[in-house]
Amino acid sequence: MTQLRKMMLEELQRRNYSQTTVKGYLKIVESFAKHFHCSPDQLGAEQIRVYQVYLITERKLNARTVGHHTAALRFFFCKTLKRHYPVEEVPYPKAPRRLPIILTQEEAVRLIDSASNLFHRAMLMTVYSTGMRRAEMCQLKVEDIDSDRMLIHIRQGKGRRDRDVPLSPKLLETLREYWRWMKPKTYLFPGTINGSRADKPITPKMLWEACREAAQRAGITKAVRPHLLRHSFATHLLEGGADLPTVQALLGHADLKPTSIYLHMSERHLRAAGTPLDNIELSSLDQVKRSRKLHKR
Repeated sequence: MTQLRKMMLEELQRRNYSQTTVKGYLKIVESFAKHFHCSPDQLGAEQIRVYQVYLITERKLNARTVGHHTAALRFFFCKTLKRHYPVEEVPYPKAPRRLPIILTQEEAVRLIDSASNLFHRAMLMTVYSTGMRRAEMCQLKVEDIDSDRMLIHIRQGKGRRDRDVPLSPKLLETLREYWRWMKPKTYLFPGTINGSRADKPITPKMLWEACREAAQRAGITKAVRPHLLRHSFATHLLEGGADLPTVQALLGHADLKPTSIYLHMSERHLRAAGTPLDNIELSSLDQVKRSRKLHKR
């Protein structure tokens, strides 16, 4: 480990950043240095600008991903090297605000029923039933399944926050069958070492593969990813009558603002809102003139 990498790692650890963030930030700075074939402390704001353009125009990364790269580079230069680059000099790309894609409930059923094996089915059901993030599912332990209180304990999720989510009886039935078959020890969904099952967390890639394979088998053309199941979970809860603060708590959002986007995706809420046009009386269409060109001869 180089001295620079050690310094950055210590700065990240001092601030108690998650392991996912630590690994991601270190990798981004490493890629930045490799791009310019130079030690990163020899680079500066101008190289960051050039690199941002490269990520957008050549690698075709979206604005949010480039923003994540920018955050990592700003941390390295501002926190590790103590260089004070204002945001105006090293800006974050503006990200377009788009509504997430979700599955219908019928599609969710088809997806789960199309899982290639019990391992994949249990993972898909867990994510859809709880709305947990893929990293949270990977770290889920057997002891986190509280069948007495019918809860699942999510430990140290995003922002280092713990939370509990309901344990569905249907999910519990599947997990019990899965446990009798897999017999996991520590982690509920164990990973592998050299092709053999091991007592270590599964990688996020496995969950991605489970989503992709099931969607293909189910004939779902949407790009089904783990986070799409989380979006579907939140939207279907709102359509079922859950209030926004409850959905916020279940998703583990620190703020209500990111949760409110699901109101725009809930058909029940959109229908209930109606439109101003429905509340006014208009003249009959019979009294409305037609264009001369459309008159019958």
